Amino acid sequence: MSSVSKSTPHWWQRAVVYQVYPRSFQDTTGNGVGDLEGVIRRLDYLVALGVDAIWISPFYPSPMADFGYDVADYCDVDPLFGDLATFDRLIDTAHHLHLKVIIDWVPNHTSDQHPWFIESRAGRDNPRRDWYIWRPPAADGGTPNNWGSFFGGPAWTYDPRTREYYLHQFVKEQPELNWRNPEVRAAMMDTLRFWMRRGVDGFRMDVIHLIIKDAALRDNPPDPNAPADLPANDLHQRQLHTYTEDQDEVQEVIREIRSVLDEFPDRCGIGELWGPLDRWVRYYGEHGEGLHLPFNFRLMDGMVWDARQMRASVDALEAALPPFAWPNYVLGNHDRMRLVTRFGGHAQARVAAMMLLTLRGTPTLYYGDEIGMADVPIPPDRVQDPQGLNLGVERTRDGCRTPMQWDGSPNSGFCPPSVEPWLPLATDHRERNVATQAEDPTSLLTLYRRLLALRRATPALVGGGYRPVDEAPNDCFAYWRNHNEQRLLVALNFSDAPREIASPGLAAARVILSTYLDREGPLSGAVLALRPNEGVIVAV
Repeated sequence: MSSVSKSTPHWWQRAVVYQVYPRSFQDTTGNGVGDLEGVIRRLDYLVALGVDAIWISPFYPSPMADFGYDVADYCDVDPLFGDLATFDRLIDTAHHLHLKVIIDWVPNHTSDQHPWFIESRAGRDNPRRDWYIWRPPAADGGTPNNWGSFFGGPAWTYDPRTREYYLHQFVKEQPELNWRNPEVRAAMMDTLRFWMRRGVDGFRMDVIHLIIKDAALRDNPPDPNAPADLPANDLHQRQLHTYTEDQDEVQEVIREIRSVLDEFPDRCGIGELWGPLDRWVRYYGEHGEGLHLPFNFRLMDGMVWDARQMRASVDALEAALPPFAWPNYVLGNHDRMRLVTRFGGHAQARVAAMMLLTLRGTPTLYYGDEIGMADVPIPPDRVQDPQGLNLGVERTRDGCRTPMQWDGSPNSGFCPPSVEPWLPLATDHRERNVATQAEDPTSLLTLYRRLLALRRATPALVGGGYRPVDEAPNDCFAYWRNHNEQRLLVALNFSDAPREIASPGLAAARVILSTYLDREGPLSGAVLALRPNEGVIVAV
C-alpha cells in the first residue's frame, strides 16, 4: 500500500491534466484548423470541466510534415496557430483561471527546414555538421546500418550534395539531433529556459528515450516475434530496438534536463517513453533527480478490457515505484485509438473514466474523451498522417485526431459551416457533443464533471494510498483509497453481467457516486451489488 509523502504535494501530483491537440480544438480564423486563440476561448469550458492543467501539443513553426513534430524553430509560434503574443495571452489567461500550462518539447529531431539542419547540410566542414547524425555509406553503398523508421522504410536518407546519410527515425523531414554533442545539449536546454521565462509550467517531452543512440551505431537484431503480415517497408517493427532507444547514457541527459527545470520554481517534466517496467522506472532517477512523471501507458498499450489485466498492471507499477516516485496514468492520446473504440463502447468508457480518475497518481485526459468521441474512419483520400500514408490507411492516427465536437451545428462549432475542417467529423457529432451532454444529467460529460469535482474535494483520491481488494470477482477491479480516517472503496465491474462484492467493512458504507449517475446512499448490508458495466465509489 502506497501513499503520497507527508509533505505538501506539488501541483503536478494534485492535478488532472487535459491534452489539447490544437489543430482540432477550436478554429477561430476560419481555415478549418484549430489555433491558440481557440484554446483561449475554450479555457472556461476546461475550468467548468474541473481539470487543473492543460498540455498543448506542438504549435511551433513547422512545415507540418508530421503536424508540428517537425520543428523549424523551438522559440516561436507557427502563424497557423497564432504568434508569441497570443501564446503569452494564453498563459496569462490560464494562470488567471488557476490552470497550469504544459507544452510539448521535441528534443529528438528537428525539421529539415530548421536553420541548424540547413547549416549542417551545407557541407561536411560546417560547424554544425556534428549537430546531427551523419554517416558515410556502407561498403556496398547502402545505408550505414539496418535501422528502420517508425513511419516505414530505412531510418537513413542519402544527401547527394555531401555524399553522406543522415539519421531520421520518423519521416525524412525529421533529422535527428546528436545529443552527444555538448553544443546541441546547451542549445536545447536554452529552449526550455525560453518557455519557462514566458511562464510555462511544464513540458511533455516527445520520445525522450530515443535521444541517445548506440555510439557505434550497431545493427538492431531482428525481432523473432514480429508479426508475419507486416508491410514490406515496415523495417522498424521487424527489429528489436536494442541500439536505438533507452541507452544507459540517456540518464545523464535526463539529469541535466531536470537540473534546468529546477532553475525555475515548481516546474514539471513529463517524458514520453516505453520499455520494460524495470527500465522505465529508472527515468525517475535514483533519488528523484530524473523526470517528475515518465508517462505510463500500461493501461493503454496492448490492453484489452479485462479487470485482471488492469489490476495486474496497476499492482506491478505500485510495486516497482521507489518511495519518492509518483505514479501517473493515461488512457488516450493523439497517437492511439480512442478509448471508446479500443475498450468496446460507451458503457466501458464510463467505467474507464472512474478508474482513471480514482487510481493513485496523476491522470491525463485526452480531449473529447469526456464526451465519448470515438475513432472516425478516414477515407483514403483524406488521410494526412505520414504513418498512414506510408504504412497503409489502417495505420493512420488521423481517426483519433478529429475536430472537437462542441455542439450540434454543421462542423459541430469547431469551425464555420462554410469551411471544410482539416479532418472529417464523426457522423454522430450532432448528437454527441458538449452542448447536448452539458444539459443531460446522465451523460458521460456529467459523469466526468462529477468525478473531477469529487476527486478535487476528497483527500483520499488525491493523496491516499492504494490497496487492491482480493475478494472481488475476477471480472471486477476493486481497490481501497485511504487517507487518515477517510476510507473509500472503488469497485469497477468490467463485465456485462451483475456482480457482488461482499465485505464486513461495507456494513456502514454508502455509495457516493455511480457511473450510472442514478444512485447514492447507504448500502443494505455488507454486500455491494454492481450492475453490468457499473463502477461505484463507496465511502466507509
